[in-house]
Amino acid sequence: MPKIESIRQIPGIFAGHATDAEAATGCTVIVCPAGATGAVDVRGGAPATRETDLLRPEETVQEVHAIVLSGGSAFGLAASTGVAEELERRGIGLDVMVAKVPIVSGACLFDLACGSATVRPDAAMGAAAVTDAFEHADEPLPRGNVGAGAGCTVGKVAGPARSMKTGFGERVMQAGDLVCGAVTAVNAVGNVVDPATGHPVAGVISADGSSIISVQEAFAEAAAEMPLRTNTTISCIVTNAKLDKAQATKVAQMSADAYAHAIRPTHTTNDGDSIFVLATGEVEAQVDMVGMLATAALENAIVDAAETAVSAYGYTAACDL
Repeated sequence: MPKIESIRQIPGIFAGHATDAEAATGCTVIVCPAGATGAVDVRGGAPATRETDLLRPEETVQEVHAIVLSGGSAFGLAASTGVAEELERRGIGLDVMVAKVPIVSGACLFDLACGSATVRPDAAMGAAAVTDAFEHADEPLPRGNVGAGAGCTVGKVAGPARSMKTGFGERVMQAGDLVCGAVTAVNAVGNVVDPATGHPVAGVISADGSSIISVQEAFAEAAAEMPLRTNTTISCIVTNAKLDKAQATKVAQMSADAYAHAIRPTHTTNDGDSIFVLATGEVEAQVDMVGMLATAALENAIVDAAETAVSAYGYTAACDL
């Protein structure tokens, strides 16, 4: 198999963004028109999600047509409605004889404090993301201040003045014919670190603006309190592996280790951390191998979200620190 560098290159997968750069919000959609095995792992204490119960292994629906990652906090769930409506217009969905019902799951992050608090992803933006996915299928998927990553920030322990800009990241890992890609919008309360070295990439800026300090140091320095429920990292693993729902759920659970490796702290009471899995079923693969590749891809996608973001809305990005 040729080297794959974007989930857009995985057969049967389409991905796109809709971005409101002025308002600092947007959404990202990953579409599998033929349907894929879906799963989710939710570890954050304050998630905003849609149709996650449907992805449990014991539930009867076996295919998913789209995953939506959105800004807008709970308001952003409206984007998923637009995705479902646009997929129906395109004849994509679960055939229930009288209609085709697109199975659309997703999660939202809190970006209301970045840009405009009154502009959120809506149904029109969700539909636009689907259109982008199909119209730009042959192009690399944009990263940085786009889609669900448009209003992402990290390092909020010491308040917004000491936070940094992050965004949307992507990374793909391969082992022979097996492909595991990860996309993520990183909006964590803590710091992003390079999992290979432990060095900080983005997070709490020091008082003099010259470096990134640890979250523990920020607490000690400022007696800081984590901002309530204003954080969340939402991600999707896309793989060509053949998995059933239970196996895909295990891959989602294993992939959550990537958060612990690259974000400190993570899975807090004030995050809504969630990871989805879409498996297209093209390649026979051992579940643990899929999980290891997916974890590595997501670790690097998290770092990519910090490194490809650019300074905006008063927040400094890693490229300018």
